[in-house]
Amino acid sequence: MILARADTPRQTAVIGNQFSGRVGFFLHTDDFARDAARIVAAGGTFEDSPRYEPYGTVAVWRDPWGTRWDLIEPAHTVD
Repeated sequence: MILARADTPRQTAVIGNQFSGRVGFFLHTDDFARDAARIVAAGGTFEDSPRYEPYGTVAVWRDPWGTRWDLIEPAHTVD
């Protein structure tokens, strides 16, 4: 995935609010702790601690340019 970088002051002003305050990108993982560590090492920051929801583990993070994402590890189900 390639994301465009803001080129103008107007574009820069809406970074992190591209989706009207909602998270607009979702990154699926099979190992939350591993990928959370990789995100932080690459310059991302988490807005909060992971939440443990019925559907899985999730936390909002911002990439180095301010775009908001959810990191989600789905709950493991037993068949």
